[in-house]
Formats: sequence, C-alpha cells, structure tokens
Amino acid sequence: MSEPRLKYGQLAPDGMAKMHELEHYLNTGTRLEASLLGLVRLRASLMNGCEYCVHVHTAELRKLNETAERIATVADWRASEFYTQRERAALAWAEAVTDIQEGHAPNAVYDEVRAHFSDVETVNLTLAITTINAWNRIAISLGAYPGHAGTETVER
Repeated sequence: MSEPRLKYGQLAPDGMAKMHELEHYLNTGTRLEASLLGLVRLRASLMNGCEYCVHVHTAELRKLNETAERIATVADWRASEFYTQRERAALAWAEAVTDIQEGHAPNAVYDEVRAHFSDVETVNLTLAITTINAWNRIAISLGAYPGHAGTETVER
C-alpha cells in the first residue's frame, strides 16, 4: 500500500467541508434512495479505479443491507437481473457522466433517466455522480487508501 501524498482533509478543511455539505444534502435533502446513491457511487468508483471509494461504498451498501450479489455485480449490472429499471437508468447515467468524453452523455441514456426520474431527481442524481467523481479524483491524485488514517475522513 502506498503512503498518502497529502493529508488534504487537514490542509484544506474549508474546501473539504463544502464537499461534505454537498454530500449531506444529497444524502438527506433529496428523494433519492440511499441504496441507489450507493450503487451509483460504487459504479463510478469502480470505473475510476478508486480503491478507497470502492471500499467506502461497498461498506455503506452492506450497512444498508444490500445483498452480496447486488454489490458484486454492479460492475456488470447490464448482465445481472438484480437491478430495477430505475436503478439501471441511474447506473447507465452514472457511466455516461463518469466517462463524459465517450459520447458526451448520449441522448438515449438521458431519455432513459428521464423516464424514471423527475426533473429535480435528475439534477440531484447528476450532482451525486459528479460529486463521487470529484471524491475519486481527490482520493486517487492525493492518495487515500483503505486503512490509512489521517488523509480524509469520508463521512457521507
């Protein structure tokens, strides 16, 4: 395991506090289901290769009593029968927004999201996806690793 590059939570506490405020809003101020948010966060983290966030969101999903099958198959959700149509739309949107350079969030994926999410839910889902992508980039670039204390406490 590598050592963290910087203790960014200690070095930029105000900026990290703003990130946490956004997470608090997403977790408590929206109508998005906790399990849906967890699945989307896990999928984006897997795509980005963020070991720290994969660890965090897998643990969060377990605390929400998500099944091992749903957690294990989120990387290949299209081939799994474990997800609802709403979750499938959210996971497809998570992939499109995370890999934005590949197709620029195609209309077909957006249309599917809109079939399952209200206007405000679509905005909040997009905020959740962009926020986990920001966390992934912070953790990967500045070095947060499972079991490493002192880099950043992710209280989402």
